[in-house]
Amino acid sequence: MQELVDLKGYARVSDMAASLGLSRSAVSNMVRRLAKRGFVNYEKYRGFTLTPEGRAVANHIKVRHQTLAELLHMLGLSAETVEQEVEVIEHHLKPETLRVFSRLVRFWHEHPQHLETFLRYGKGK
Repeated sequence: MQELVDLKGYARVSDMAASLGLSRSAVSNMVRRLAKRGFVNYEKYRGFTLTPEGRAVANHIKVRHQTLAELLHMLGLSAETVEQEVEVIEHHLKPETLRVFSRLVRFWHEHPQHLETFLRYGKGK
């Protein structure tokens, strides 16, 4: 959703439906629920934009996705496996777990020799 809004400054229900492979009515219902919760500004037949709160939530989701994808990629998993696993895992993580994963990714970026040691250890088993 955020990518569509960032691309054009707004998004339409039909854009979201096409992007997600869902019906326009399903997306319209979702957008109305998000509007009621204060995450989007929505005008029927005109499209919607993210509110500041909606943008913050979208950013959190994007960071969570990127952190998990990067961690799994660093562990040597294939791109296909990373994509599948992230979709399954990301909605079940507690914030504390995400913070630990994020620190691990940063640590391995700052100390790649430790990642290499871990990967070598994993191959030995």
